Formats: sequence, structure tokens, C-alpha cells
Amino acid sequence: MRALTVLLSSALLFGCQIQQEKPTSAQIEVVGMKAKQEADAHAERKLMRWAEQDMPVAQRELAILYQARPKQRDDALKLFELAARGGDTEAAFQLGEMLRVGVPGAPAEPAAAAPWYTMAAKQQHARAALALGLLYKNGDGVARDDAAAARWLSHASELGNAHAMFLLSNIYNEGVGVVRDRARARQWLEEAAEHEYPPAIQELAMTVQLGDALTPKDELRASHLMKDATEHRRNNWNRF
Repeated sequence: MRALTVLLSSALLFGCQIQQEKPTSAQIEVVGMKAKQEADAHAERKLMRWAEQDMPVAQRELAILYQARPKQRDDALKLFELAARGGDTEAAFQLGEMLRVGVPGAPAEPAAAAPWYTMAAKQQHARAALALGLLYKNGDGVARDDAAAARWLSHASELGNAHAMFLLSNIYNEGVGVVRDRARARQWLEEAAEHEYPPAIQELAMTVQLGDALTPKDELRASHLMKDATEHRRNNWNRF
């Protein structure tokens, strides 16, 4: 009997330990999706509890939920910052986005967004590197710096961002912030088109239609490329 009691006690203790184990990032994100898509109050309470336990992914997911609620956007900013400082790369990017665009009642602060984009970009976040490249390219909240723009757009391109590839192609064509290199420009244009970026496909189509020193004239390929560009635009391809 005593052995049975010990066994049951051990089982209960083991069960409690399992319940107290921290959820994985994937599990938190599933709960976050449920809270957002289904307005599930129970899921939201779970996120709140985990966020209070200093789990960066939970803080980020709760911030994403609050982001869509005008009265809780200040809370979203605070949670994104907590999560970003806790090492969550996506939170750093999302915080940069909120600061760059601004929220109701508060002006856009692209200068304040730049450090958060930098944090995320250094952790291999392609969209953050793209956003940072655009800030430097346009002098938006930071001093215009063509070399820095080219550097960050190169980073975003290496991480697979098609929009950045297209911009980098133009940069190499014009020699802005980099040494002019038409061959490298064409390489990035082809790469952006391979990644199904409509403006790149369209520009490549026009180039192939006329032909130049780097690409022979090919009207059949140009026709196919134009068709592809039209289809991708029709399908609401997300350029960012």
C-alpha cells in the first residue's frame, strides 16, 4: 500500500512538473494566432500570463494582438520593446515598423525606428535590413547615406528579399553608393525576377525585348516574362 502511495505521489509530482514546463516558441505562436484570428479570450489570458513570466515570444504575440486595438497601442509598443530587449528579433522589427509609421495620436518617428531595425537586421531579419536600407536611401529620420543604403540592401538581398534585390540592381546600374557595375546589376535583376517580384520581371521583360550588351534580344522570353509579371500583380503579390 505504501509503495502504491509513493508511486501515485511521484506521478502527481511528475504531472505538476510537466504542467509547469515553459511552452515552446511554436506553441506560444499557435496560441497567439488563436487569440488574434478567433478573438479567443482564453488564449489571450494565456499570452498575458506567459508575458508576465518574461517570455519574449509571448510578449511579442500579445503586442501583435494589442497593435490592432487603438486603446492598447501604447501597451503594444512597450511589449514589443520588452520582447526585443529580451532577444526576440521579430519584436524588434515590429517595434521599428510601429515607430516608423506612427500610431493614432502619436507622430511617426523614423529616427527612433532605425536602432530597432538595426538590431533585427543584425540578427538576419531580411525585412528589417530592407527597411533600414530604405531609411538611409531616402534620408528618412536618418542622414542620407548611399553607401549605408547599399550595404543594408545587399544584406537584405543576401537574405532572400526580392524587393531589396530589385533596388540593389538599380543602385548598381546608377553607381550610387557603390562602384557602377552593369553586370552585377543585371545579376540582381535576374535574381529578383526569379523570386517573382513583378517590377523586376517587367523590367527584365523590357530589357530582353530590346536586347543589350548583356542580354540578347528574345521576344518570346520577353512575352513570357510580361505574362508572369501581370499574373503576379493580379494575385496581389506582397512586395514588402
